[in-house]
Amino acid sequence: MTPAPPAQDLEALRLRWMAAWPDALAAWSKFTRLRAPRLCLTAQEAQANGLTGSFAAIRLVDQTIMVSLPGVLESGLEDYPVEILAHEIGHHVLAPATLNEHARMLARMRRALPTVENQAPMVANLYTDLLINDRLQRSANLRLADIYRALGKDGSSPGAVWGVYVRMYEILWSLPRGALKGGTLTDELEGDALLGARIVRSFAHDWLRGSGRFAALLLPHLLIDQESEKRIRQLMDTQYAGADGEPAGLTLEDPDEAGDNVHPAEDETPADEAPGPSPDPNGSQSGQAREPFQYGEILRASGLKITDHAAAVRYYRERARPHLIPFPSRPAPQAIDPLPEGLEPWAIGDALDATDWLQSILQSPHVVPGVTTVQRVWGTSPGHDPAREPLDLDLYVDCSGSMPNPQVRISYPTLAGSILCLSALRSGARVQATLWSGARQFQSTPGFVRDEEAIIGVLTGYLGGGTAFPIHVLRDTYVERPSNARAVHIVVISDDGVTTMFDADECGNSGWDVTAYALDKARGGGTLLLNLPGSIAQANRGNDPDVAKLKRAEKELGLNVQLVASWEDLVRFAREFSRQKFGAEAFTADPTKP
Repeated sequence: MTPAPPAQDLEALRLRWMAAWPDALAAWSKFTRLRAPRLCLTAQEAQANGLTGSFAAIRLVDQTIMVSLPGVLESGLEDYPVEILAHEIGHHVLAPATLNEHARMLARMRRALPTVENQAPMVANLYTDLLINDRLQRSANLRLADIYRALGKDGSSPGAVWGVYVRMYEILWSLPRGALKGGTLTDELEGDALLGARIVRSFAHDWLRGSGRFAALLLPHLLIDQESEKRIRQLMDTQYAGADGEPAGLTLEDPDEAGDNVHPAEDETPADEAPGPSPDPNGSQSGQAREPFQYGEILRASGLKITDHAAAVRYYRERARPHLIPFPSRPAPQAIDPLPEGLEPWAIGDALDATDWLQSILQSPHVVPGVTTVQRVWGTSPGHDPAREPLDLDLYVDCSGSMPNPQVRISYPTLAGSILCLSALRSGARVQATLWSGARQFQSTPGFVRDEEAIIGVLTGYLGGGTAFPIHVLRDTYVERPSNARAVHIVVISDDGVTTMFDADECGNSGWDVTAYALDKARGGGTLLLNLPGSIAQANRGNDPDVAKLKRAEKELGLNVQLVASWEDLVRFAREFSRQKFGAEAFTADPTKP
């Protein structure tokens, strides 16, 4: 182990590098503004800032640059402060620039790297480094080539990936073959280096579309190269760039994502033809939806430390967002009128906007917060318009063995439930969400809550057992619910297993009686949203025993039974149902009707 340099030498180096920061910013533009870098003086400080393998790194969430000065000394690069800092700035201003673009690039590269998808972060790092270094070497006249000469002096075998990579620089910068010590290349590797340099130049202004091509180019070498990792590890400054972030727009593929993952040798785009602009991920066009497990892998490749369950929560929240009702913008009826009732002292800890500054100054021209400040006290008087309250939502989602695991494959019951719950929260309602399989296999929120994370966390769980509706949860919910509580609409999402809700509970009570009691206490009605494609055709003939029970539920209990032919239809229904029950029209309807 190399002994640590004296502290005074590191402090002198820190001052020298900090003095180079303005020149590094100016290498991009005199208008470039970025917070000062974190220059770590010890290995412990560097590790605390996420520097484990490389001597420099970025963090996209807060646009931070981190450099390990001991690592810089160990690599022999202490004389290149402007070059290294300007390179790190380039990751923020050129590629990947944002967390969303970083994640989209990784998604394309993972598609182009079958069987070695875990190498996508390393390939992305090499690709963005090429884009940045080529710009700085040619436009800012910085000494990037000297840095790679220094990295090539360690004497280790370069490996095919490293050899092709540095040969790309030699071609881009018109350097002699072997100038950057990438080793002897075969004709095949030389051809790949030429193709890689072509990608860098052709897609310099639309680098995202070139990312899949670059990954496809390196794929054959990644499958066999075991020697390049040591050198490349020092350059992995974007490996954890997405830490603590939340990229958006990843649940759907870009429309051109699959087509742009072609090997550059088979690419029909002429080298002198500028590629068209990348599609807007927030626009009207969208590609195929990703599966939840793919979404989670992209997040982890971006640098996020996240579990499958936490990734699924983000996935369904994002998939549900386009289907939600708009945030209420209607005029709210005034049920009570405010009535001023005097003043009382305003103390530290009270809301700042509650302070009545005019009265405080009238009482004392020298304002002392918490001593001379006062706030207005308000009472109420009956208004003239009837008050309208949103319906609370009591949701039961089937998660028996016939349902997919929402953390692995898309689960339309989970997606439909997320749409219903998030729309209800937007309207001001509270939600109780219950995931059920067997009678004693269930997960539920702690009553009616407004905690979005807790609700989606329940919906994205997985039980996968037998099928038995938890009638005791429905029973206990309304036995304990106060009579003056807000009205509730009960929704069950299931298939033919829903009829188990009419079986007797553990106390021998009829499920029909428990459901009728719950609906009476809820006062907001109930809906059974069911995927029964075979039964729909027999619904009018009454040949299906499940359909007979559902017809009885409609007639005797007043339940609204909605049958869909496919799981995908659940999303359409959830969107329309949310608009009717939680949207603006729910508040403008006749208040005398439920």
